[in-house]
Amino acid sequence: MQAVAVTPGEKNSVHLTELPKPRVDEIPDGHGVLVRVLKIGVDATDREINDALYGAAPPGYDFLVLGHESFGIVEEVGPAVTHVVPGDYVTCTVRRPGGSIYDRIGRSDITSEEVYYERGINLLHGFLTEYFVEHSEFVVKMPVGLKHLHVLAEPMSCAAKAVEQIYEAQKRLQVWEPKVAYVTGAGQIGLLATLILRLRGLDVYTLARSPKPCLKAEIAEGLGAKYISTQDTSLSELVEQTGKADLIVEATGNSEIAFESMKLLGHNGAMVWTSITGGQRRVEVQSDHININWVLGNKLLLGSVNANRRHFESGIADLALGEVTYPNVIEKILTSPVHGLDQYNEMMRLLVEDRDALKVFVEVAEG
Repeated sequence: MQAVAVTPGEKNSVHLTELPKPRVDEIPDGHGVLVRVLKIGVDATDREINDALYGAAPPGYDFLVLGHESFGIVEEVGPAVTHVVPGDYVTCTVRRPGGSIYDRIGRSDITSEEVYYERGINLLHGFLTEYFVEHSEFVVKMPVGLKHLHVLAEPMSCAAKAVEQIYEAQKRLQVWEPKVAYVTGAGQIGLLATLILRLRGLDVYTLARSPKPCLKAEIAEGLGAKYISTQDTSLSELVEQTGKADLIVEATGNSEIAFESMKLLGHNGAMVWTSITGGQRRVEVQSDHININWVLGNKLLLGSVNANRRHFESGIADLALGEVTYPNVIEKILTSPVHGLDQYNEMMRLLVEDRDALKVFVEVAEG
């Protein structure tokens, strides 16, 4: 069967390769789930792996199959599998357990090990192929009524975890009732974080460079948020209008903005960085100003990456609630389909060149 892969460490090495079709009995103790791939989402992670910024092949291979945002239909299950059956739509978590205590309690998303195992990213093949087999522990059922949102389940899980982590950490304050949230960045994570925060009742300001009218503004405002173009309104002007934010989700992928946004957070506020910057950017920061304001203001900065099964389930539940609360809005994120695995060059072109591509995804099969 066909698969789209890269040669890790070799820039612009994306290519089509062949793998044997997997079998459900490859997974021990009857926990195998064989999935026929329907659609696979790709994002900046796949672009950066193709740029040779990170990523490693599985042992015994000189290539790494891409694709960590999966959506498919179950074809066969092992005898120990009970939560999905053939015909169910499913997605999968990305990171697999190592040996740390966090991995052993089901929290591989916060592993303390330096070496981690992620499908399509590091040391494990991804899902950008015709079929894959997976242990049932990592297979998450998708409601048939959400199949039109397909590959958004994985980025939604990351947004759900990020927001959850803020609220968990802020239990340190005993009483914390945030009212104003800034989301910096209006890519897929930023817009999905906007949705989650709106569903929690916050007054959300979604910030991006693009001036209105634009699709990002249409989606953010369709979710009940206020879209702010930073070309039209400076960050200081926004703070004058709203007061400093109680909560900030940083999702630009720009480290300079990540540090600049630290000035926007109010006392007892919390900020979460979700984006990974794979470049070598260097910026000057007002370190003394940040230090004194964050210490005296009891402010919190945390990083959030990846997600585990319950974040997928939470994110899918919010997608469902978002569909009935803001009908026909979320699917607008799915801007850029690519038809077939053999169109991998077009997939990469969209990731590299198309600034209007919110979500690129490969349509592998019908179903």
